[in-house]
Amino acid sequence: MEEGSIVKPEEKKQTTQLGLTPEFADPDALYRELEESIRKYRPNTDLSMVKKAYELAKEAHGDQKRKSGEPYINHPLSVAIILAGLEMDKETIIAGLLHDVVEDTPVTEEELTQMFGAEVTLLVDGVTKLTKLNYSQDKVEIQAENLRKMFLAMAKDIRVIVIKLADRLHNMRTMQYQTPNKQLEKSRETLDIYSPLAQRLGISKIKTEMDDLALKFLEPEVYRKLSEEIKATRYEREAFIRRIIAEVDVQLKAAGIEAKLDGRAKHFFSIYRKMVNQNKTLDQIYDLFAVRIIVETVKDCYAALGVIHEMYKPVPGRFKDYIAMPKPNMYQSLHTTLIGPDGTPFEIQIRTQEMHRTAEYGIAAHWKYKEAQNGIHTSANEEQKLAWLREILDWQREMSDNREFLNSLKSDLDLFNDSVYCFTPTGDVKTLPVGSNPVDFAYSIHSAVGNKMVGARVNGKLVTIDYEIQNGDRIEIITSANSKGPSRDWLKIVKSTQAKTKISQWFKAELKEDNILRGKNLLAAYAKTKGMNIADFLKPEYQEVCMRKYGFRDWDSLLAAVGHGSLKEGQVINRLNEEWKKTQKRNMTPEKAVEEALSSSKAVVSKPKGGILVKGMDDLAVHFSRCCAPVPGDEIVGFVTRGRGISIHRTDCVNILHLPRADQQRLIEAEWSLDMEEEADRFYNAEIKIFARNNPGVLLEVTRVLSEDKVNISAINARPGKNDISTINVAFEIRGTAQLNSIINRLRQIDQVIDIERTTG
Repeated sequence: MEEGSIVKPEEKKQTTQLGLTPEFADPDALYRELEESIRKYRPNTDLSMVKKAYELAKEAHGDQKRKSGEPYINHPLSVAIILAGLEMDKETIIAGLLHDVVEDTPVTEEELTQMFGAEVTLLVDGVTKLTKLNYSQDKVEIQAENLRKMFLAMAKDIRVIVIKLADRLHNMRTMQYQTPNKQLEKSRETLDIYSPLAQRLGISKIKTEMDDLALKFLEPEVYRKLSEEIKATRYEREAFIRRIIAEVDVQLKAAGIEAKLDGRAKHFFSIYRKMVNQNKTLDQIYDLFAVRIIVETVKDCYAALGVIHEMYKPVPGRFKDYIAMPKPNMYQSLHTTLIGPDGTPFEIQIRTQEMHRTAEYGIAAHWKYKEAQNGIHTSANEEQKLAWLREILDWQREMSDNREFLNSLKSDLDLFNDSVYCFTPTGDVKTLPVGSNPVDFAYSIHSAVGNKMVGARVNGKLVTIDYEIQNGDRIEIITSANSKGPSRDWLKIVKSTQAKTKISQWFKAELKEDNILRGKNLLAAYAKTKGMNIADFLKPEYQEVCMRKYGFRDWDSLLAAVGHGSLKEGQVINRLNEEWKKTQKRNMTPEKAVEEALSSSKAVVSKPKGGILVKGMDDLAVHFSRCCAPVPGDEIVGFVTRGRGISIHRTDCVNILHLPRADQQRLIEAEWSLDMEEEADRFYNAEIKIFARNNPGVLLEVTRVLSEDKVNISAINARPGKNDISTINVAFEIRGTAQLNSIINRLRQIDQVIDIERTTG
């Protein structure tokens, strides 16, 4: 279930006001459709348990409604129908019907196990999202934690992700009933995570529809224009494809090849991406349709290819043999681009029926289950097909930083689309991102090989480590026991996420002890300059809050981050201090509390226009510092200036962190007013620093994101740096950290963007 799907009582009035009273399908009619869909591929199966699951879900969800106003039961029914369309097994379909009952109804896991067995309960539990999220956390942290849970559930049973994808697909189909912000947020997440996951697992039936739906909400004007333009030329293109199919059918029959032919239209998102990547208009893209040929055997595939190449002239460099060299997601087919009778290019795909099933259903077409004492297991051959999933699970264990995990995952999913195929000395095939080099290859074999690498041979010849691997290369890695490990420069040249992760982990492991010690010393030194006793702060309950705030899973990792400079010691101490103060207030005696309240009431000035409360001063002007530009939601501190009142800074401002000892006594506690309603229309200045590859169009992309959020840009400056990395400083007006974090997260989605920092002084 997606967050916010159910209409709460207080939301019913809004739904009525919006006029959302469409006619929705009757649940019983949807269930009959589900049964018919299952019987198409399992005509003799007993569906009594499926019906029992439907009746339980219908009763449990009761009068619950979705944002659209339709009965909530229609959602799990639709998810189950999608799963039946993928020809999934009965247990998966039952779990699809029940995937929300534990989260949203009184039904318990114990009751599910009693009625449907442990296997169904395992699937339902795997799909159920985290129900008690801490919304004070950064959205990136929440997303990363959800994905970690999802991958762990996938490791137990791959069917979990298939149900999750079906769940997301149906929610995308009904996304028009969500708020505009939710539409953008969920569509972007779908395009970044769920659609690439579907492609990784080879489930193109889900992937292509997700892409088109995401485009519809992210770029509605582009989607509308594409739809109109394609519709306008549809007749001519379909006539062209019918002509090609008729000609090819005659020649294949003459050659004695039994084949089924059909035309396939490119999906909107695929067309849009091609237009953007190749800088073309729609009338410059000729392969909007492709001809698909499905034959009986692999031998027939190559025979049909020969017939086709005799009929039409092939375009050089546009033939791909995915039968001999399958994609990592198991996809197999022959692709060739040809020149038609009137000079128009078109594509033909040739595959067997089994290959076609795999192309449509991916892992769902091949996943076989067998009972074992400890749950569901797969054959050794099927395990090899999910080597990527095992790699993700390795990252989970090694990465305590949620942001690092999320960035690695997104990068890996992005790079998956374009691959190069090469061979080990023993003839094993390795698939790497286009542009990879021998270092990427070494780490794809094993981290120990990469860490000990000193050179490489390609096709028997010595090459430099930045040699770009080509399709068909045979690569041999030269290692040495005397190697001192990878070079930091390798991080600049490797393309695969696996190599980047392994190299970074090596340096972190090698230097972790030093960084932990340095982090401890930095925290102690900072606390001392503030006159604080750090021993008061180092309690597990304070550390837990701090780790959660900054996305670390253990205290040593946080210390190491402070040690190597990715986290400021002032931020950590200030957070620990805040938690310590809360405890002191809870433990305060009534007499002391009264005394403290009286003291505070005399010391707190009335709230100025900026919504700031400053303790200990009266009748002094308050203004925001320009060096770090604090906004509501930031942790802040006041500094008593000479003659200009109180200057408000972020606690991580470099000017505050490096304040001379003599001036530290002029710091004063400050906080945002809890009642900010009067300030709802106020805007605050914020400034960020974007590090991006020096590619054409990056500045345009940055301004596009800001304009979509209706942000007023007050200043923008870009300057080139070393290694083709540009720095873009942008100043703009926002309402608070929630909006700022949303903007930063969207800017991070730009391909050329490497990193983003807030200006801290």
